[in-house]
Amino acid sequence: QERKNTLATWDPQDFCNISKVVLPTDTYWSPGIFILERVNGQNSNLDYTSVMCNGSFNSTQPFQVTLTCSLVILKFPFDTQRCNLSIASFLFPAVTDLVMKTRRTPAEMMKDSQSCFLTGGEWKFTNLSVIEYIEELDNRDFSVVTYVISMQRRPTLYVLNLILPMCALYLLDMAVLFGPSSLEEKISFQIAIVLGSSMSAVILNNTLPTSSDKPPVIGTL
Repeated sequence: QERKNTLATWDPQDFCNISKVVLPTDTYWSPGIFILERVNGQNSNLDYTSVMCNGSFNSTQPFQVTLTCSLVILKFPFDTQRCNLSIASFLFPAVTDLVMKTRRTPAEMMKDSQSCFLTGGEWKFTNLSVIEYIEELDNRDFSVVTYVISMQRRPTLYVLNLILPMCALYLLDMAVLFGPSSLEEKISFQIAIVLGSSMSAVILNNTLPTSSDKPPVIGTL
């Protein structure tokens, strides 16, 4: 976070060439910032900011937050999800008090985000875009900055553990159905196929999120 306060300036030559000081965050005024999609979060203990002689306030604070995001899993496990992180301050109107802007371009933030995203888990970070707009609330306009985060699911694990075994079961089912086996053997094998499909359906149901309006195509086949 960076902002300027023209009342907090000084001449470094009058103060032993000191052009920068570090102060606790509770010693100065700062705007209240909210994350609209936030469910819960955890603040860090780095409650300090640097103040420059030209009145520039700069603070960087790590923050772990859990957000709500509507998922569209129709193409699971080959789906791409987009989640919003909206930052606003509904205490100060944008017309007279507070206007929020991004300091860096989306390409620069994208590069920094990819360098920080070090885990090789289920999701792959693909894109980051920024939307700056004015939100109207109670006949007042407020400044909002929304970060649109795009994540692509890595499907390899699901293909190996779910899709390929299901395809193998159905191919084997067709081979036995049209094969020269006796009726009793076909019925026994069909029961085994039904049990295997049921187990796969249970695994799929436990894997998929419940926040999607449309079921995945793989779950309806």
